[in-house]
Amino acid sequence: MAVRIRLRRLGAKKRPTYRFVAADSRMPRDGRFIEILGYYNPIEKPAKVKIFEEKMIHWLDEGAQPTFTVASLMKQVGFLKKYEMLKKGEDVSDITISETITERPKKRKKKKKETKSE
Repeated sequence: MAVRIRLRRLGAKKRPTYRFVAADSRMPRDGRFIEILGYYNPIEKPAKVKIFEEKMIHWLDEGAQPTFTVASLMKQVGFLKKYEMLKKGEDVSDITISETITERPKKRKKKKKETKSE
């Protein structure tokens, strides 16, 4: 059984919230899962992320693979750095995990330059 750590969508229409879950890779996105590992709320500004560290470490040690999006969120809050240091045997007591993600600036369209016609 290949276990993936992925996001499970909850919430109303156009008001999503997500849970980090450990699930069999063959199950559907919002289907059966093994355990809840945290949550992510992109609607709040700044976006809120809560990771249950002990559970997440347990599943990563068991060989669960995070999806690209989950890995990105874990990196932004600082969990991946803490996990890598923990695996190396370094002291991680002074590292704290952020609970918010700063919003990246939106892309702006470039305006066309006005040309002079003579």
